[in-house]
Amino acid sequence: MIAEVIVDVAAHPIDRPFDYAIPKHLEVLAEPGMRVKVPFGNRKVLGFITNLKETSEFDPARLKPVHELMDVVPVLNPEMLQMANWMKKQTVCFEIDALKVMIPAALRAKYEKRFVLNAPLEELPEPLRPHFKNKPFLRAQEAVELYALLKKEMVNGTIIADTDISQQTAVKKVKMVHITESLETLEAVDVRANAKQQLKLLAFFRKNVGRTIEASQLQKEAGVTLPTVYNLVEKGLATISNMESYRDPSLLSAIEKKGSLKLTDAQQTAFDAIEASLNKSKTFLLHGITGSGKTEIYLQTIDQVLKEGKEAIMLVPEISLTPQMTVRFKERFGDMVAVLHSGLSAGEKYDEWRKIQRHEVKVVVGARSAIFAPFENLGLIILDEEHESSYKQDDSPRYHARDMAIWRSEFHNCPVILGSATPSLESYARAQKGVYELLVLEQRAKNQPLPSVEIIDMREELRRGNRSMFSVQLADAIRERLERKEQVVLFLNKRGYSSFVLCRDCGLVMQCPNCDISLTYHRSSELMKCHYCGHDEPVPHTCPECTSEHIRFFGTGTQKVEEELAKVVPGARVLRMDVDTTRNKGAHEKILTAFGEGKADILLGTQMIAKGLDFPNITLVGVLSADTTLHLPDFRAAEKTYQLLTQVSGRAGRDKLPGSVFVQSYTPEHYAITLAKDQLYEPFYDQEMAMRRASGYPPYYYVVNIQFTHEDLMTAAGYAEQTVRYLTSQLSPNTLIIGPSASLIARVNNRYRYQCLIKYKKEPKLAEVMQQLIKIYRTEWIKKGATLSIDMNPTSVM
Repeated sequence: MIAEVIVDVAAHPIDRPFDYAIPKHLEVLAEPGMRVKVPFGNRKVLGFITNLKETSEFDPARLKPVHELMDVVPVLNPEMLQMANWMKKQTVCFEIDALKVMIPAALRAKYEKRFVLNAPLEELPEPLRPHFKNKPFLRAQEAVELYALLKKEMVNGTIIADTDISQQTAVKKVKMVHITESLETLEAVDVRANAKQQLKLLAFFRKNVGRTIEASQLQKEAGVTLPTVYNLVEKGLATISNMESYRDPSLLSAIEKKGSLKLTDAQQTAFDAIEASLNKSKTFLLHGITGSGKTEIYLQTIDQVLKEGKEAIMLVPEISLTPQMTVRFKERFGDMVAVLHSGLSAGEKYDEWRKIQRHEVKVVVGARSAIFAPFENLGLIILDEEHESSYKQDDSPRYHARDMAIWRSEFHNCPVILGSATPSLESYARAQKGVYELLVLEQRAKNQPLPSVEIIDMREELRRGNRSMFSVQLADAIRERLERKEQVVLFLNKRGYSSFVLCRDCGLVMQCPNCDISLTYHRSSELMKCHYCGHDEPVPHTCPECTSEHIRFFGTGTQKVEEELAKVVPGARVLRMDVDTTRNKGAHEKILTAFGEGKADILLGTQMIAKGLDFPNITLVGVLSADTTLHLPDFRAAEKTYQLLTQVSGRAGRDKLPGSVFVQSYTPEHYAITLAKDQLYEPFYDQEMAMRRASGYPPYYYVVNIQFTHEDLMTAAGYAEQTVRYLTSQLSPNTLIIGPSASLIARVNNRYRYQCLIKYKKEPKLAEVMQQLIKIYRTEWIKKGATLSIDMNPTSVM
C-alpha cells in the first residue's frame, strides 16, 4: 500500500504529494486525513496522507517508508482534504498551509532536535554516560556543553542526531482515585497511631467505599495531601488512574436554559423562507436593521436543523462578540455548543475541536477559523455581521470565511445565512442579481423606534472656542443620562493615548526607526510604541533634532478620552475596552459583564464595542470622531464608515428606554455620515455603487493586490516593475494593471513595500499567470531576500 503525503515544507518544488510506502504493520490503520512522520531529505517531517493507492509510478524498492502514524483516527475528513485542494487554487497558497489552517494549533508539529543512543551504554565515554543513563536520548538544548564529545561519538556511530516530532499540546489528564469496594480490607488495615493524616484519609475511605473521585477533589474533601493518598494506595486500599478530561474555556457561571421567543411577522416570513430550503445549497442575505431580531431567527433555524439530526456553524466577526453570543446559544442549546475563538488557549481550542470531531456537540459558535469545524452532517452555516473585514485572513492562506461557507454549503447541500444591518456592497449586489435570496427586516423586534441621531459639526464647535474633544451637546447629554442612572457608550476609532508625539518648535514627529510611521504614545506605560513592528521607546524630554523642551502629544486616544471624561463628568465610573485593556484572557467577558451588571456608567471603546452589544440600559451613544476611517486612501473607506456608524448607533435604545446618538464630525455633509443617520442603506448603496462604477472597483471589477518587500528600496521597486511588465505581456488588454507604487506605509520592520493592483472583469488566464509568477518568485527572487504576497480579493488595498 502506498500513501500520497503532503509534507510540512513550504517550498514551491515540494508543493505536491510525495509517495511513501506504508509498512505492513501500519496498513490496517492508515487512512487519508491522518498525520504521519516521514523521512524527507536527511530529516523527519510531519505530513498529511491525502490519498492511498496500490501502485506508484516510481520504483517501489526506492520508496521511503512512513516512519510513524501520529493519529489513530484521521484529523481531516475527505471534505477537508477536498477543500484544501480548492483553497490552494483559489487563494494561491501552499497546500500544506491550507491543511494546517484547518486543524487546531495544538495538532501542528513541534520539531525538536535530539541525540539518540545507538549502541550499548558501556560503549560511551565516561562523561556522557550519566546523560543517557535514564533515557535513550538527549535534547539538543540540554547538550550545548557536550557538543564536542557528541560530535566525536556521531562519527563513531554510537550516537545519531534525530528530529522528534510531537504535537504542541497534549490531551489533559486528571488523576482519578478508585477506593476499594472491600470494607473488610479497609477495616483490617494497620495504620500507625501517630500517622494522623493517614488515619483521617482511612476514615474518609471507610465512609466512601467503592467511590471513584478526582484526586484534587479528594484532597479537598478529606483535607489531606497527595503523598498521603499515595501511602494508602501502596497499602492496596485504592488505585490511581489517569483519565482524559476537557479544559473548560467558559468563564460563565451556570446558565439557565431559556425557550424561544415569539417571532414578529417579518421574522416569521424570513424563517419560513430559510426553513423551506434546509436541504438545499442556497445563500440568503438577511438584511435587518440593528435590533430587528436577526439572532432569534438564527436560533430558531438552528433548532429546526438540530431536530433533523444535523449540525450548525455560527460565525461572529469579533472575539468580543463571542461571550454574549455564547451565552445566548448556551441558554438555548445547553451542552450541545462548542466555542472556538482566538481568546482560548491552545489546549482549550484543542478540547473544543475534539468535542466536535467526536460528535459530542451539534453547534459551533466562533470567529473566522470555526468555519473549519470538522462536522460531517452540516445542516446550516450562519455568518453574522457578514460585511466585517475580520472574516478575511490576513496571511497565507488568505481565505474569506464567506467563500468557505458557500463551498461547504454546496458540499453538504445546506443553506448559508449572511446576516447584517449593513451588508457589504458585493453581497447586496449579488442579492440584487438573484445570486443570493434577499430577506429584509425593516422594523426592530420590540417595535422600538430607531435612536434619534444628531450630527454635530465640530468645525462650528472650534469657531465657538470649544477645543475639547466633547461637543457641548454631547457633554450635556452624558451628564443628563448619568443623572437618570442610564448608561452611555462612547466610541473612538483608535487606541493609545495620542496619535503622535511632536516637537512644537521644529515640527519633528517621533518616527519608528524601522517603519515609515509615527510612534503612538501610551500613557499607562509612558512609552511610544509602533503598532506595526512592536518597537517601543520612552518619550524624550527634549527634541532629538533641535533640543527644544516643547514636546507635545497630538491626536486623541482612548486613554486621553478617559482622562478628559474625568473633567467633563467627575465621579463617573468608566470602563475602557480596547486592545490594551483586553489583552488578558477573559478580559472581554469581565468588562462586558461588569457593564451589564451596572458597575459602570460609561463604556468607552474602539471598534470592538461597535456591534453585537445588547444592554437594555444604554440610551446614549457618542461617536467622538466619525472621520477617522473616512479619509483613508482605500476604496472601501466610505462603506466602512457607513457600516461602523450604523452599527454603533444600533447599540442605543434596544429596550424600553428611547435611545439617542451624537456623531461628531469635521465633514458632516459626507453621504456616508448623513445616510447613516437614518440607517438608509439603499440610498447609500446606490450612491456608493455609482462611485465604484466610475472608479472601476468591486463589485464592478475584481481586484488582486500583489505586494513585494525587500530590505533594499530599489530591489523591491525593481521586482515590482518586472512583475508589472510580466503581467502586461501575459494578461488580456481589458485587464487594468495599476502601479507599481510604494505601499501606503512604505517601510515596515526595515523592509520596503511596493505593490501593484490588477483590476479585471473576466480574465481566463489569471490563475495560470499567478501560478507562473509564484514559480518565478520561488525559484529566483526568494533567494535574493524578496517576499511576494498575492491577495486575490483584498478587503483593503492599503
